[in-house]
Amino acid sequence: MTKFSVRKEYLDKYSIETVGAQSVHEEYWIPAEDLDQFNQNIVGVIEVISEFHGPLEKKEK
Repeated sequence: MTKFSVRKEYLDKYSIETVGAQSVHEEYWIPAEDLDQFNQNIVGVIEVISEFHGPLEKKEK
């Protein structure tokens, strides 16, 4: 999972969508064609705040 900041002026043109089975998660849906502009509006560093590693595969002998 990553954490980063985006300029408010950029995000203001997008709506916040509620997602998930329990409707407790909110997120911006940024269209793929806007990705370059989105990346230009990231402020500061991108931090990795958690990782998930699936079960290790067993190696055959």
